[in-house]
Amino acid sequence: MSLASPAPELELPTPAGNTGVRAGALRLIRAILRSRKATVGTLILLVIVFVAAFPGLIAPDNPRAIAYAPNAGASWSHLFGTTSLGQDEFSQLIWSTRQTLIVTVVVSAIATFLSTFIGVTAAYLGGAADRVITIIIDVFLILPVLPLLILLASYLPPGVTSLTIVLCITSWAFQARQLRAQGLSLRNRDFLVSAKVRGERSLYIIFVEIVPTMTSLLAASFLSLAVYVIGFAASLQFLGLGNSGQLMWGTMLYNAQQQSALESGNVWWALAPGFAVALLGAGFALVNYAFDEIGNPALRPIKRRRRARRAA
Repeated sequence: MSLASPAPELELPTPAGNTGVRAGALRLIRAILRSRKATVGTLILLVIVFVAAFPGLIAPDNPRAIAYAPNAGASWSHLFGTTSLGQDEFSQLIWSTRQTLIVTVVVSAIATFLSTFIGVTAAYLGGAADRVITIIIDVFLILPVLPLLILLASYLPPGVTSLTIVLCITSWAFQARQLRAQGLSLRNRDFLVSAKVRGERSLYIIFVEIVPTMTSLLAASFLSLAVYVIGFAASLQFLGLGNSGQLMWGTMLYNAQQQSALESGNVWWALAPGFAVALLGAGFALVNYAFDEIGNPALRPIKRRRRARRAA
C-alpha cells in the first residue's frame, strides 16, 4: 500500500495591478530623492499640507478674535503683530492656509480634467469637431486673462465658489492645446485601432485607452496650473474681488492694503501672506521642474548626464 504524496502548497497570485502601482510609487520616490528640486519642492508642499490640515496645533489664537491692541508690532506673543482690529496676524496666516490650498487643488484638478477632456476629444474625433473645438481653444487663449477674470468676478457674488468658477473657466485652454497635440500623436496607434475594431465607445477609448498614456503630462499640467491658480487667486482677492471676511492669503493682502499696513509700519500684515503665496507657488514649480527633468533627459543637469554616460 503506497502512501499518497502530499499535495503541493498553492501560491496565491499577487494582483498585477498592485505590483504595478507599488513599482511606480517606488520609482517616483527614488526620482524625487535624486532630484534636489523635487526634494525641496516636496518638503515645502508637505509642510504646507500639514499646516492646512492641523492649523489648530500651530496657531496660538482664534484668527477672528479681537482681543489685542491694534497694529501691535511683531513680538514673541504675536510673531507678525496684530491687525488694525487687534487680531493676531500669525493665527490668520496659519488658518488661511487651508482654504487657499483647497481652492488651489480643486481648481487645478477641475481645469486639468477640462483640458484633458476637451483636448483629447478634439484630437480623437478629428474633422469638423476638431476644427470647432480648436477655434474655441484659440479664442480662450487670445483673450486677455486678467480683464476677463475681473469681468466675470464682477457679475458673481464674492466668495470662494465664485473664485473657483472664474479660475476654472479661464485656466484650461493652454493645457488643452498641449494635450490635443499629444492626442494627435497617438491617434493612429495600433491599440486605438484595435479598440475601434472591437466596437468600443468613444468615451471608453478616450478615458481608458488614451488618457492613461499621458500620466506624466497630466501631472505636469496639474502642477503648472497650480502655480497659475495661486497667483491669480491672490491677485483677484487683492483687487477686492473676493470675500474679505473669508480666511485666505489673498484676502489678508486685500485687508492689509485697505488699512494701509505698509504706510503705518505694520509690514508683516502684507509681507507674510505675500511670502506664503510665493512659497506655495515655489513648491509646485520646483516639483514641476523636477518632473520635466525626470521625463526629459535633455533637461537634466550636465554633471548628471556626464555621470550617466560614464556609467554606460
